[in-house]
Amino acid sequence: MSTTDPIDLACVEPAFVDLTFVGLEAVPALGEEQHTRGLERGAGGGAITAIGAARLGLRTASVSPIGDDADGEFVRAAFAADGVRWAGRRVARTSLTAVMPVGSERAMATFDNGEEARAEEIAALSPRAVVTSLDRLGLAPEGARVFATTGDETARTLAREGRLPDGSERVHALLVNEREALLLSGADDVEEAARQLTAQVPRVVVTLGPRGALAVAAGGGRVERADGVQVDVVDTTGAGDLFAAAYVWADLMGAPELDRLRWAVLYAALSVRVATAVAGASRLDALAEAGARSGLTLPNQHAITHTKEER
Repeated sequence: MSTTDPIDLACVEPAFVDLTFVGLEAVPALGEEQHTRGLERGAGGGAITAIGAARLGLRTASVSPIGDDADGEFVRAAFAADGVRWAGRRVARTSLTAVMPVGSERAMATFDNGEEARAEEIAALSPRAVVTSLDRLGLAPEGARVFATTGDETARTLAREGRLPDGSERVHALLVNEREALLLSGADDVEEAARQLTAQVPRVVVTLGPRGALAVAAGGGRVERADGVQVDVVDTTGAGDLFAAAYVWADLMGAPELDRLRWAVLYAALSVRVATAVAGASRLDALAEAGARSGLTLPNQHAITHTKEER
């Protein structure tokens, strides 16, 4: 992709390097050492969504600051290999996460370089859509379709404040997992949590792990549900990031809500069969083949246009 190509999706969340310890039977206790059968290095954090979206055919950019170090070169090379435009800046060090998957769960330890994307870096791309966390909503340029995410720490902070941040009305869809939805709403039931959150954002999408996902639109819309896809789980790291990539792809392609959910659930499920999220991020032809077996038809691949009026 050239630096003059229009951008469908700008990924604002910080990119990391993931070091994944493959084959652990349990997370080591304090003072205990365990050996694994493998160690995988892959792009992580916001890079997962960016690469997943690019493999599905979206013109994608990452605006994450990345270190001027060996790990940074690794992430930039991963972006280049999948046609992701890197529109961030060089900083001292690259963020890194050690991932320890055990069955369907995982433990993680993270070094965060503390650097953030800047609003002007994102605006310069004139993206059609943006994926960003709730605490970074102010970075999204006017006119972009905003897909908002959150994490456990941010969800806890917002739960204490009792409301979503200013600018939430701009959000096209809030993508959260079940735990985050319950934290943000204070509800005991996930459907009720989603309905309550639509008082603050137009659409709420909740991932339910192996049970699939649901979505509710503001204004009393009905709950749409997509069932989970049963697979052998190796590593769930990044499944939510890839769910987001596929949901945005299907949304921009004009797919109806239920199909968006089904494509996103399928994409996430396919990813957990191998170690590291990027290794599990399917390309469009593989997703289309898996979707056909589930009765899904690809949305209109010509739905995204890049006209002057749109920019």
